[in-house]
Amino acid sequence: MKVTIEHKKSGINKDNYKVYDEFIKLLNHCLPLKDNITITFLGDRVGGMTTGSRLPNQINVLCKNRITRDIFRTLAHEWVHEHQHSVEKRKIGPDIGGRNEDEANSLAGQLIKVFEKKHPKLVEKMYE
Repeated sequence: MKVTIEHKKSGINKDNYKVYDEFIKLLNHCLPLKDNITITFLGDRVGGMTTGSRLPNQINVLCKNRITRDIFRTLAHEWVHEHQHSVEKRKIGPDIGGRNEDEANSLAGQLIKVFEKKHPKLVEKMYE
């Protein structure tokens, strides 16, 4: 499985790319995907998205005016959805509540904490 990363005026400091790579490695370790995926970090919203959106094999994450920790939470949330749909073959559920959405919210928070515990030297970068 290959992860392709795109930046569309994301505003992410290039010095922080390593932190993003480490978080994506954690996501892939904890919830491996079978198919290639493209992650696009955006400076502006696309379509009707809030802070993130997922299409098959595509995750979009809004970065403008957000700290890294919030960006990672959105990325993890959408990654969980990709895993639910492409690996577990779950059907799309409601946007508010329901098994898929509740699980994505819960696991995203857990993954942030696991990352910070595993990489204590990077925690400061999470708040940039």
